[in-house]
Amino acid sequence: MDTQLLNNRYNAFGPWITRLAGCKVQKISVNAGFTCPNRDGTLGWGGCTYCNNQTFNPEYCDTGKSVTQQLEEGKQFFARKYPDMKYLAYFQAYTNTYAGIDVLKKRYEEALSVDGVVGIIIGTRPDCMKPQLLDYIEQLSRRAIIIVEYGIESSFDDVLLHINRGHDFQCVRQAVEKTAERNITVGGHIIIGLPATYDKHDYIKTEAQAMSQLPLSTIKLHQLQLVKGTSMAQEFAEHPERFHRYTVDEYVDAVIEFMEYSRPDIVFERFVSQSPPELLAVPGWGLKNYEFTALVNKRMAEKGAFQARLWNSTVKNNSPNS
Repeated sequence: MDTQLLNNRYNAFGPWITRLAGCKVQKISVNAGFTCPNRDGTLGWGGCTYCNNQTFNPEYCDTGKSVTQQLEEGKQFFARKYPDMKYLAYFQAYTNTYAGIDVLKKRYEEALSVDGVVGIIIGTRPDCMKPQLLDYIEQLSRRAIIIVEYGIESSFDDVLLHINRGHDFQCVRQAVEKTAERNITVGGHIIIGLPATYDKHDYIKTEAQAMSQLPLSTIKLHQLQLVKGTSMAQEFAEHPERFHRYTVDEYVDAVIEFMEYSRPDIVFERFVSQSPPELLAVPGWGLKNYEFTALVNKRMAEKGAFQARLWNSTVKNNSPNS
């Protein structure tokens, strides 16, 4: 096991991205005005049952503003604290590969032309990455930092079906593998506590091992949040028995378990997400990200826990659908 990992307990995103960029960088979210095939009728209507993009769009993310304007306003927001910072344009809202290739090239190139922007993060779905676009992103990755971040959410097909995700885990596997084959950095996004997971034996272990079999460089975890106006909030009101609502302590332990069953080289970008309280149908924990991370670090030290402690490199194709 790597000594640095043992000392730090897990691979954190901050030091990793600093090494990758060669300098301190800050993500700036961009809303490029894309939609989603799970909303416009191509795959379905209404989107995933948990989805409300208002929960993570900063005020400067406005589709009435150009990509350049959003990035410049984001730079102004961060420059007060970090005047020497470089930036990553984070195409976050909805599906940021869901448009014609010419449109996508225009948006990505515009972002990279903004002074101080050294790379882009492309948030998308595993069923929305065409070979032609991968060709272009592969070329782009040779001159800038590029991270493709796939919404995976779960490795269980029945859970993906339940939340109206519109694809199965095999689709995830194929997209991640094809992207990584191009030497493009790949991230994955996982939600802990989705309905239909509450009674699954070894749920956290299974999810962690399934993700570790994918060529992912980074993982984002976050707790399920029930947002007003979503189908999932309505489902919770009608069928709360389908959900396990984690306490803070339970979720700290779940995060640690996930990391202990994960590959030693995976980088963990975050553990929680905090939606604006006024948008939540069920109150959140009231903890900021750094406060939750401090709890994780404290608990890991108490338990002698560290990333990959329980990882088994001989586990193959350990998704529940294999």
